[in-house]
Parts: sequence; structure tokens; C-alpha cells
Amino acid sequence: MSVLEILRVALRALGRNKMRSALTMLGIVIGVGAVIAMVAIGDGARARVEQAFASMGSNLLVLLPGSSAAGGAMGGFGTQPTVTWEDLRAIQTEAPAVRWAAPELRSPVQVMTEEQNWATLAYGTTPEFFQIRGWPVARGIGLTASDVDGGAKVVVLGQTVAEKLFGTSGDPVGQVLRVKNVPFTVAGVLARKGQSSFGQDQDDAVFIPVTTLQQKVQGGLKNVIAGAVLVSATDDSARAMRQIRDLLRDRHRLQPEADDDFSIRDLSEIATAQQEGTRTLTLLLAAIAAVSLVVGGIGIMNIMLVSVTERTREIGIRMAVGATPRDIRLQFLAEALVLALAGGVLGAGGGVAAASRLAASFGWQVLYRPGVVLLALGFSGAVGVGFGLYPAHRAARLDPIQALRFE
Repeated sequence: MSVLEILRVALRALGRNKMRSALTMLGIVIGVGAVIAMVAIGDGARARVEQAFASMGSNLLVLLPGSSAAGGAMGGFGTQPTVTWEDLRAIQTEAPAVRWAAPELRSPVQVMTEEQNWATLAYGTTPEFFQIRGWPVARGIGLTASDVDGGAKVVVLGQTVAEKLFGTSGDPVGQVLRVKNVPFTVAGVLARKGQSSFGQDQDDAVFIPVTTLQQKVQGGLKNVIAGAVLVSATDDSARAMRQIRDLLRDRHRLQPEADDDFSIRDLSEIATAQQEGTRTLTLLLAAIAAVSLVVGGIGIMNIMLVSVTERTREIGIRMAVGATPRDIRLQFLAEALVLALAGGVLGAGGGVAAASRLAASFGWQVLYRPGVVLLALGFSGAVGVGFGLYPAHRAARLDPIQALRFE
């Protein structure tokens, strides 16, 4: 018998029991759909983590001052100013693996126009900050070196602040607003950045020259950095971290056995850890979903065994008119394969639809990989053939005479 003839016979046999065939496919449908949905949602979650950390900057290191200890109360890193402006200049000039370094001083402020006001964070920084963060200006201009040197009263707005103060259609560039009752001229508006990996709205901020923040807004110590330092490595963030650590320990005259009085955090390591955790969870869920495929395969085997019993007389007649054991075996394998592949196709469509609905509910994006879909379909076909082998072999071994006598 030709392949087309075998398939035609198999389809005709399955069509005689449509409801049973549909229920047999259900396990495969659920298994394939679950695998595709879980992998698609997991890939989307991992891409979201990558996007969130990419928005923070490439090869980004965060330098924090030391910890404090007063009256038995210990503070974390950043509570005791230990990094000076001279340290920052040394990092910029004496660490070959550092591309850019910029201070990041923060202060909660109320910004006001003639008609609106908004509570936000003011960041005191330098032009290198926006290069480190990969944050372009959408309108106007950003901060300049002359703004920092001269302590200019200019401000760059995030998109959220610009919309709250001037509306979605207004043009803030050139307008005057007040930051803690100090007038500032809007120099530009940054492109939309979105949420950080910690859920913070990065566009809800204003940026002013670091010298202006110290003089007009924050006050406090002038010779130390009362905040963090953002560092962008040239290529190898680990090498940049070692160079900064050695440089600061030497400048702070720390003994070899002494602990660092600062902290350097590599955000790429945090991103990698989160991605690995997401990948592991995705694989775990996909493996659990794949169990449904095995269960579906067992269902196919059970139904095929029932079918062999029900069609024993038919098998005997076919053998009597010239069908070989190979033809019988191929017919039942074809039926099992058709059930598995049909269930796989339906499951793929259901998995895509389920992933889209779940992702819309969670606010996640979904990434569909064609390779995963093809792998799921291939695995479903393999399950059908694997679990259909025993019923097919059993049908092919029937004795024609005994089969014809079967009632």
C-alpha cells in the first residue's frame, strides 16, 4: 500500500469515531498548548528583564559610599560619605577600563509652574550621566559641561514631569519653573524611558547640574559626594570594578586587612541572575507541561488498543485479501500519528492564544519562537508514534484465521 492510501484508510477509521478521536487528542492538545504558552511567557518575561536593565545603561557599575556606625546602630552602604570629588576625577582619568563616570545626587523636590505643581526627584549630575544611561533628549538640549562649571539654573525634564506640568501637547523648552522656589529654565525634555526593573517610573524626575543642586537645592557637604557614582565600563565590567577598587583603596589608604569603605555593584550580574532564574522557572514549567504530552500519549495507546480489539475481524479480512503485517502496522501507526499531530496543531493554536491572554493580563510581552513550536509539534508526533508502536505491533501479529473467527 502507498503512503497516501494508508493515510486515507487511517483517516476513514478515525472518522468513524469522531468523539473518541477528539477526546483522545485532548491530552496532546493540552500538553502542546501548555508547553508553547509557558515558554512564550517565560521568554517574554526574560526579555522584559533584559529591556529593564538595558534601560539603566550598558556595563553599568554603581559606586556607593561606605556604611555608618553610631551608638551601636549600623547603617548600610551609602549612609557614610567616603567618596570625594577627587576620587571621582581619579576614576575618570586613572582607570583605563572606565568609559564614563558621573555623580548621581538625589533630592525630593516640589516643582511648580504658574498653574501646576508636582512632587518628584531632582537628580544632580553631569552630561556623562545621560551617556551612561543611554538616555537621549527628545526636545531641546541636555545638560552641558558649561552648565555644570557655571552652576547654571537649567533643568532637563523627564516625560512624566513634562506632561504633569505642561500637558501632553505643551512645549516646556524655554519655560520657567521653580524647584524649591528657585527659578529654573527648562533646557530640554528627555525621551521616554519607562519603568526600571524595580518598578520605578524613570521618567518621573528632573535633572539639574550637580553644582546647582548642591548650591541651590541640597546643600550639605561640598568635598564629598552625598550620593552614588554611576560608572560605564569600556567592555569588561569586572576589570573596571577591580581598577576602581584598587584605586580607591590606595587613595583612602586602607590596609590590606581592612574592609572597603565603599561598595561597587555590578548591575549586569543582577540582570544575569534574574535572567537565569526566569530561564530555570520557564524550563521547569515547560517540563511539567510536557508531562501532559506523555499522558496524552498513554491515552492514544489505550484507545488504539481498544481499537485493535474492536477491529480484530476487520484486520482478519484485510489480511485474508492480501494485506501484509507491515500494512497493518503502518495503518495503526498512521492513525496514532494523525491523532498526535492533529492534537499538536490544535494545541499550538491554543497555546499561542492562551499566552497572549495571560500576557495581556499581566502586562507582559510575549515572544514566540518558531523553533519551540516546531519542537513541540515534533515531540507530539514522536509521542504518537512511540505510544502507537505497541498497538500497531499487536495488530500486525494477529493470526488471520483467529481474527476472522473473532466476534
